Amino acid sequence: MKHTLLVELFTEELPPKALPRLAASFAGAIVAGLAEKKLVAADVAAQIFASPRRLGVSIPAVLAVAADEEAVEKIMPVAVALGADGQPSPALRKKLEARGIALDAVAQFERRLDGKSETFFYRYQAAGAKLADVLAGIVQDALKKLPIPKVMRWGDSDVTFVRPVHKLVMLHGAEVVAGEVLGLTAGRETGGHRFLSAGAVTLTDADSYVSTLQSVGKVVPSFEARRDAIRAGLASRAAALNATLASDDALLDEVTALVEWPVVLEAGFAEDFLKVPQECLILTMQQNQKYFPLLNAEGKLINRFLLASNLETADPSHIIHGNERVLRARLSDAKFFFEQDQKQKLESRVPRLGNVVYHNQIGTQLERVERLESLAGQIAGLIGANVDDARRAARLAKADLVSDMVGEFPELQGIMGMYYARLDGENDTVAAAIEGHYHPRFAGDSLPVGDVAKAVALADKLETVVGIYGIGLIPTGDKDPFGLRRHALGILRMALELPLDITALLALTAAAFPAGKLSATVAADVFGFMQERLKNLLLADARADEIDAVLALAPTRLDNVRAVLAAVAAFRALPEAATLAAANKRVKNILKKVEGEVSEAVNPALLAEAAEQALAQAITSVRAEVDAAQAAGDLTGALTRLAALKTPVDAFFDGVMVMADDLAVRQNRLALLAQLAGLFNRVADISLLAE
Repeated sequence: MKHTLLVELFTEELPPKALPRLAASFAGAIVAGLAEKKLVAADVAAQIFASPRRLGVSIPAVLAVAADEEAVEKIMPVAVALGADGQPSPALRKKLEARGIALDAVAQFERRLDGKSETFFYRYQAAGAKLADVLAGIVQDALKKLPIPKVMRWGDSDVTFVRPVHKLVMLHGAEVVAGEVLGLTAGRETGGHRFLSAGAVTLTDADSYVSTLQSVGKVVPSFEARRDAIRAGLASRAAALNATLASDDALLDEVTALVEWPVVLEAGFAEDFLKVPQECLILTMQQNQKYFPLLNAEGKLINRFLLASNLETADPSHIIHGNERVLRARLSDAKFFFEQDQKQKLESRVPRLGNVVYHNQIGTQLERVERLESLAGQIAGLIGANVDDARRAARLAKADLVSDMVGEFPELQGIMGMYYARLDGENDTVAAAIEGHYHPRFAGDSLPVGDVAKAVALADKLETVVGIYGIGLIPTGDKDPFGLRRHALGILRMALELPLDITALLALTAAAFPAGKLSATVAADVFGFMQERLKNLLLADARADEIDAVLALAPTRLDNVRAVLAAVAAFRALPEAATLAAANKRVKNILKKVEGEVSEAVNPALLAEAAEQALAQAITSVRAEVDAAQAAGDLTGALTRLAALKTPVDAFFDGVMVMADDLAVRQNRLALLAQLAGLFNRVADISLLAE
């Protein structure tokens, strides 16, 4: 018979940020274990349960006993199984006895080749797995696979888990599946809400789990259902205030993992706190208190906020006032830090960066700022930005690191620097660049706005990548403690939009460090490191082989890479493209096998064959057209004009022996191919295009 199977662990409060991941892993491993035993379909739609104090899964149509299956077991080679008299050997008798197979079954054994030896195989009906026999083991295995960084032990037991576990439910339909997990015997009793439930909750059957927990236990066990309820409550409350939420999905998920019976409430704080930069207030509310800040139509913070309580009461005023009191203390701290920080200008904080070690091999933050100031000025000059503003922004960019506010909230670095710069009377461009130079902070984040901000951002990221890479701290596997991959992607995203030479930038950056501090090859090494990142970045715009064709020429100006990719895509659409790509590959292979360098100087007098004369003429003609197209910035035209080479190239390879016996003729033909290769690879290496 098929019934719904419910498995639930009732625990102490689980880590909120890890809860969805734990629940998904727990449920997935149990479904996989049951499917392996043929007790349920592998594609069954299981329902996952995850609340602060429980992990669970409900799986429909689970068999009590799996169907019997025909099985085949290799016994042993016939030569070993039978003696010289043809009777079962002692080795076979021992094997059969251990397996519980009757001796007279030997007559029904299959004999077939296994490798080079004839072997006995035993075909039999294997009894299907019984849920009661295997479920506890499946659950135990699922727990071992959970992504738990740290486990704990409780009471006098040696049992360990992420949190103490109090109850185990294993119900198949209305029947308890006997078994023991984590020292607990399976039953039908679970726990309800810590305060709203009258006590333990007894489950009649697996299918009534959700309704019973909600009606009796005051618990919404589904993570998705609780999240939807909180989201709807927040949206309704916000709309009533003509406001929008200043929160993200990460906060909503975390709050969902903290409550079992969510009730959305509205509260407020003194308007005087709005004098503090709203980023500080929002961070305080979200990070410390898990509240949902509200914004008006202009995107400005208002002095009302929402919270998801885990208690439902007739009069929630004491909950609201209690949360307001806690938040008032937090906001008072933020206001104090903000006011204290204003007593010192950013400029006066810069010398204090000399006491902050950036890295013991490459100096302090002050030494780093001096490098950034120089680099930002040079980069600004290259992109036509205001050099003085770039230098000034770079000088002040790290000063807020030694402010009280950033000391309390490191996430506000740059943001507070922007506010303090404005209060100090710095111009808006400098202030905005102090905040903007951290962008992009993560994948998909916005780029810095304005050329001054981009100059400082490039200086900051280049200095980090070159400096850290240059002292040998190269990212490996999933370890990248200094975020070099992220910084490299930020550099590349900006370089794709700016008229800059990457190799020149890397050389400038390496030169900014004291002699001997970095490896001698750091600029070239980082260029290679960035090429790898660049391919991944461009995959959203083009095919992998098209990107390979473009990057094979190691372009150092990236602002026209997308134009080159578009040209390559247009070329590959031509009917001649596949033949020319194959010809280019053939030419490269021929030239690669030739010892020494091949000259591109062709002697017309040695071109004896009509096909090589025609190819030489075609190369001269097409080269002129390609040169003209490139000079006009028409990269697509430069590539598509190669189509005219198809016929003469085909004729050349059909009728001309490149490796002629006459040395002079051979070298002349190789020179002709070298010219052809140079023309083929002028814009991109088209030999890398897949058919």
